Amino acid sequence: MEGHLVPKPNTQDKIVESADLLFYQRGFEHTSFADIAGSVGISRGNFYHHFKTKDEILTAVIDLRLTRTRAMLRDWQAEGQGPAERIGCFIQILIANQAKILLYGCPVGTLVSELAKLDHASQGHANAVFTLFRDWLRAQFEELGQGAEADALAMQLLARSQGVATMATAFRDAEFIEAEVSQMLDWVQALAVA
Repeated sequence: MEGHLVPKPNTQDKIVESADLLFYQRGFEHTSFADIAGSVGISRGNFYHHFKTKDEILTAVIDLRLTRTRAMLRDWQAEGQGPAERIGCFIQILIANQAKILLYGCPVGTLVSELAKLDHASQGHANAVFTLFRDWLRAQFEELGQGAEADALAMQLLARSQGVATMATAFRDAEFIEAEVSQMLDWVQALAVA
């Protein structure tokens, strides 16, 4: 049986991956070209061959996050045994990413907030990740029988998960995340049987 070779990431992919991590850990504004080039192990000249501006890198990072989010939503859609379980997948990302959230917050929320403060032109593009979650959650709540309330419930869950991430980061409290996740899962189950 012949195995499939996974292609090695090219330099541009490595730059985007590194920038994604650094933007999350340090923030967009506090990450320099030199930081990214150094983390990839390339010269600044080679770096500029791939990206001329920091905004070009930001666009590539947001596109990467959109691609990953779409793939994750497809996986949840395929693997979940009904809408309540699929919504549970969304809620459980707080647990799956707990260690990172305690240190840096939510990667989507922190970037969108920072770009809003900067009044950055890419804020709308970054908001598209939230829109993917909102639309997907709305479809799950519709399938759960929530009809006209589906979008409001999707927004409520997005807002609560962002609040949990923010407060968990502020207080470095893993138990808070676990308690909130449990409550949100119970809430979804109650909606499912209503």
